[in-house]
Amino acid sequence: MPKRTIWLAAGIVVLAGTGVTAVSVTGGSGDTGADDASRAAQAHTLALDGKDPKKRELPRTDTQLFSLVGVSWEDDADEFEGTAQIRTRSADSGTWTDWRDLDFGIRAPETEEGDASRVRGASEPLWVGPSDAVEARVVADGKETAVPDALRLDMIDPGDEKGGKGRGGSSDKGGNSKGNGEGQPSAEPGTGQSATATVSATPSGGDAEQTTAPEQSAEPTQEPTAAPTTEQPAISDAPSPSEEPVQEPTAEPSTPTPSEEPTTSAPSSPDEQPTAPAPSTDPTQEPTEDPTTPAPSEDPTSETTVAPTAEPTTEPSAQPEPTASTSPAAPAAPAIASRAEWGADESLVADPPSYLDKVDAVFVHHTAGTNAYDCADSPAIIRAILTYHVKTNGWNDIGYNFFVDKCGTVFEGRAGGVDKPVRGAHTYGFNGYSAGVSLLGDYENGGTPSTAAKQAIADLAAWKLNLDGVDPEAEVTLTAAGDTGVYETGEKATLHTISGHRDGYATLCPGQALYDALPAVRTAAGASRFTTR
Repeated sequence: MPKRTIWLAAGIVVLAGTGVTAVSVTGGSGDTGADDASRAAQAHTLALDGKDPKKRELPRTDTQLFSLVGVSWEDDADEFEGTAQIRTRSADSGTWTDWRDLDFGIRAPETEEGDASRVRGASEPLWVGPSDAVEARVVADGKETAVPDALRLDMIDPGDEKGGKGRGGSSDKGGNSKGNGEGQPSAEPGTGQSATATVSATPSGGDAEQTTAPEQSAEPTQEPTAAPTTEQPAISDAPSPSEEPVQEPTAEPSTPTPSEEPTTSAPSSPDEQPTAPAPSTDPTQEPTEDPTTPAPSEDPTSETTVAPTAEPTTEPSAQPEPTASTSPAAPAAPAIASRAEWGADESLVADPPSYLDKVDAVFVHHTAGTNAYDCADSPAIIRAILTYHVKTNGWNDIGYNFFVDKCGTVFEGRAGGVDKPVRGAHTYGFNGYSAGVSLLGDYENGGTPSTAAKQAIADLAAWKLNLDGVDPEAEVTLTAAGDTGVYETGEKATLHTISGHRDGYATLCPGQALYDALPAVRTAAGASRFTTR
């Protein structure tokens, strides 16, 4: 069955007389350490009214501050086909971007969560950075004769959450923060070497770069770290001259906080003994005296050795969290920045998570936003997506199980425990079998996934699949739980255990460049130290 792509364009009305709705989202979870200076996230909506049912064009219009934008409509089942383009004005420079398309590779979950009355149809959210004005145009075409009912513009200000970390530490198997708080790796037991040697010989000074969209400005190049490595990288690409430089850290790193002792079980072998994290060896940076407030690190490949992972044994949804049993053969988990570290507002999540029997596959996505973000902005981007998925889509929590940024940092997504088979909302028709990981950026329109990001995805997928004894280089046959545009309900789908979103659903996601990189990602996952297959 041929794949199809759904597009939509949004018009916007002038603020005067339109009834702008601003929804305050209380900022940050209770344990993020946010102070009174933190600005709460805000969700602003504008009704997109107009007399022409098929075409709406509106001029440049001042708005309240926002950094992420999308459009939504009343009925999620209404699959509107059309063209969507939008422009925004930078709140910092006052310059306007070029026209950008809004993607529509998103569907509500095929569960009760997706049937809730609050659920709306929506575009993928687009990260545009701090903006204070917008211009847009919408045209219905194809079989459609009108734009959807109750069409509106959704603008998200992620706030300024002081608890968010651009380079967070790892998350333990219950989702609690562990590690050094800077994303610095623990040393390999008995070697004194960094645990990130399999990623890249140049951690972030050149390989963690991407091609910048034409309308975006380049960023200054950061100082590379000086930690020596002894292994060859599993994924290695020479950086393209056109790739986007990665930002230089804006704050001096603090003294790393030692990793906590594991509490789930004793390691099964000397090789799995946890060690204290190694501090950064960059001679140009001096740590501060306060070890309790770690600054973001720019090491794109940090990993933390923790206790053997635990595998859930209960049936999905039998209780809020499955009972875990220790698996002595399971390897240490990669470093994962917890929800507390990126500043998740847990008050947005109304219902407890549900769980799968096992994770049979990992679907790779991209957020389809800008590639010109600073890695220090990654927590804000993820906070904005959480707010959009809850306040705009009407879902219970953020859809993806994990995020990865271009520096190779891994972030916990949907709540429930990073080593648990948490059911997400990322790949319609196959959410019941899989975990979803989304790479921040656009890899369909010129973006190039960095080596650090690809290695991080490979290690994360290898570890996640290994928890259920799944080979990351194998194939699996799954039954579609809905009509995805690629498979019909009940149809058997033979997929890679590491697949792209487009393999299961009719969408351009995860972008051609990232999709083309998936064979190498599978190979790297098969060779990863996070799999025993």
